Amino acid sequence: MDGFLAQATIYLAAIVIAVPIARRLGLGSVLGYLIAGIVIGPVFGLVAHSQSEDLMHVAEFGVVMMLFLIGLELDPRALWDMRHKLIGMGGLQISLTAAVITWAGTWVGLPWQTALALGMIMSLSSTAVVLQTLSEKDLMRTGGGRAAFSVLLTQDIAVIPMLAALPLLAIGSGVSLGPDGSIIRASDAVAHAEHLSLIEGLPAWGVTIVTLGAVATIVLAGIFLTRPVFRFVHAANMREIYTAIALLMVLGIALLMNSVGLSPALGTFLAGVVLANSEFRHELESSIEPFKGLLLGLFFIAVGAGINFTILFRDPVLIVGLTIVLMITKGLILYVIGRLFSLRKRGQWLFALSLAQAGEFGMVLTTFSLQQGVLSIWLGQRVMLVIALSLVFTPLFFILHDYLRRKLTERGEGAEATDEIDDQQAIIIAGIGRFGQVVNRLVQASGFNTVVLDNDLKTIQVMRKFGYKGFFGDPTRPELLHAAGIDDARVLVIGLDDPAAATRLVTYARQHNPDLFIIVRARDRIHVYELFKAGADKIVREMFDSSLRAGRYVLEEMGFSEYDAAMTEQAYYQHDREALRDLAELWDPKVPLTENRAYVERSRTLDKALEAGLMAQIETRRRQKDEAAE
Repeated sequence: MDGFLAQATIYLAAIVIAVPIARRLGLGSVLGYLIAGIVIGPVFGLVAHSQSEDLMHVAEFGVVMMLFLIGLELDPRALWDMRHKLIGMGGLQISLTAAVITWAGTWVGLPWQTALALGMIMSLSSTAVVLQTLSEKDLMRTGGGRAAFSVLLTQDIAVIPMLAALPLLAIGSGVSLGPDGSIIRASDAVAHAEHLSLIEGLPAWGVTIVTLGAVATIVLAGIFLTRPVFRFVHAANMREIYTAIALLMVLGIALLMNSVGLSPALGTFLAGVVLANSEFRHELESSIEPFKGLLLGLFFIAVGAGINFTILFRDPVLIVGLTIVLMITKGLILYVIGRLFSLRKRGQWLFALSLAQAGEFGMVLTTFSLQQGVLSIWLGQRVMLVIALSLVFTPLFFILHDYLRRKLTERGEGAEATDEIDDQQAIIIAGIGRFGQVVNRLVQASGFNTVVLDNDLKTIQVMRKFGYKGFFGDPTRPELLHAAGIDDARVLVIGLDDPAAATRLVTYARQHNPDLFIIVRARDRIHVYELFKAGADKIVREMFDSSLRAGRYVLEEMGFSEYDAAMTEQAYYQHDREALRDLAELWDPKVPLTENRAYVERSRTLDKALEAGLMAQIETRRRQKDEAAE
């Protein structure tokens, strides 16, 4: 127990120290976890190599849980819509990468079986690293992010036939077919001794039936069994039972997939897709999310701690060189595929740089290949090192992508072909999300025409289906604004999701049309102050008006009349507007709010004034009611 407590303390201390530092330096959490693993493992020797391998077996469930959560976010119809990318982009990437690496392996003298195994191993990328980083950087919804996700999903599916094919590539390993059609190999006893197997000794047709039966069991259980089970659990009214049932589902599916020789990650992803439309989806997400984050962090730490620096220092040029050559080769192949599938330039760079590494499933296939005699121990150790180093280098590739994205933005390159704007109106709406849609419908229903700009093509297409005209393009680009008539417009409504982009647009619009009336949506108080400085006329905070309405309902429920609640709401609204203008003069972007003494003192004074004013107003109305009653 003491050993366990010591190891747990070391891992958690490494996470708490290394990850925040890495995030502050702009390196991302993944690189922070990897560095923490290297520090506590190879550098200081706080974690033995065998212990990091044991940790890896546990931490791999982080990847499993992540794919389950991704499946919950995917509607089955959306998955069907992705079929062209899954088969086209994903299949082409795996085939081309495997072919190039196989050719390179045979060129340097490896047997074709070994070279083909290496091609399959290195064609896979890291689902854990890439999806974690894309989510942190809010890149999942971009064209490149969606393309990367499609390829990763295809790779996870491709692991199944790869696991089936690797034993057939063993060199002199005694692989043969039994009289019943089953595969017989010398390492079967070792492999099956490690876990429960439902397919051991079965003929080929039996393996197929059991495998399909396991997949069908997951699908049917997700459709017919989960709702009754969750209703039964809900009757207990205990939050921890929800967590227990969510973990039971993930672990049970992983066990079932392992027992039939399939990828646990693929099984849990399939279950997530089946449950995507379930009313219990959000409960499952909230129950599993904390475990997913912690286990993923442990996975990255285990990768860092498992790097064998003894072998690395023995052949540093060879191993680092192979890692760089691998990532450049995969990056070039991915860039070409991105061009073939018409990704815009920014998407091409994200697609290429994010998937250039090898992946955690490559480690699984390498271990499996060593067991089957496909790879020699000497080669297998170096393949594991190349995979681990490519994971360490991946966050640096994302930093390179961020640099290229800034350069492309400055030069105005990489944008998709925008619509030609053939209309100019007195009202321009930039951003047609939930905020912009309501504004646009109200204004048009009142008899005014608008020019709508948005950089989400699907949103514009949906608008057009419902009879509303809109133009696809980045509303912050000067040429689009001038084509829409910014110089002569009377009103500009800005409903962009990106606060920085909204502020830039206010600044540019104010400079080029001083008489323009600018209404803009703000993220929070800080964003309000930034927009105020930039020259916005009217600033609407997200959630503010709806929060006031909810507060009014609370007052009504607690005994206020509708009139009194409405008057209190209006008084609070007026006070908040005046307070914001007052505090905006004291706001300093270079000083955090909590350290700005003048701001804090003025804010506290205004809060006391608000409370006194509201109480006085309430007391006055009560006195008037009493006098009227008398």
